Amino acid sequence: MMKILSHILSWVFLPLFMPVYALLIGLYYPSNPVLYSAYTMSNLPAEVKSQLFWVFFIFSCAAPGISFIMLRNKNIINTIDMENAKERSVPLIIMVGYCAIMYALFLYKAPNGVLPKYFYALPLSGMLVASLFLWINQRMKISMHAGGGGVLCGFLVAFYSVHSPAPLLLIIGAFIVSGITISARLYLEKHRPIEVYSGWLFAFFITFCCNWFYPG
Repeated sequence: MMKILSHILSWVFLPLFMPVYALLIGLYYPSNPVLYSAYTMSNLPAEVKSQLFWVFFIFSCAAPGISFIMLRNKNIINTIDMENAKERSVPLIIMVGYCAIMYALFLYKAPNGVLPKYFYALPLSGMLVASLFLWINQRMKISMHAGGGGVLCGFLVAFYSVHSPAPLLLIIGAFIVSGITISARLYLEKHRPIEVYSGWLFAFFITFCCNWFYPG
């Protein structure tokens, strides 16, 4: 039973989904900036929010996911889980590429900070996290699931440090989800403790810094 539950958790909280969950909370949980320089996303027109969400979803989740399936069909990776550290390099390069394209697209289509800064900062943080994981992956099989949890938590902490009211239950839930996902990966013996804890910490720190310090 525990093994089945661990597999379910690993799929529900795939690394590709976590930035999408973060953006959905920022877009649809009502909040207002507490600092003059902060921007709110929840007050954007519904049509604009929908368009921006789908652009983000396509580049951060759908397109990479389809690319990974194609890699599996061509036997470049053995499984979608990418259990072998060596076969993770190409998928991580793909993630860096899609995040870079999305970041450049937002800069080109909405220059000079037209959008709330998080639309620029979140793809940038994804690009930096994937780049760091690509480098670390040459040395150990760092956990991308844990990294996804770190991205979710890092974004929420940065975002709601300057927005009110903060969804405390959602933020606490994000940390609990991260812990449960990490526990599932350890239970399935997919990673060593250092691989999941370092993955979460690196992703949290990078995402928090990008979304906190990004100008806007």
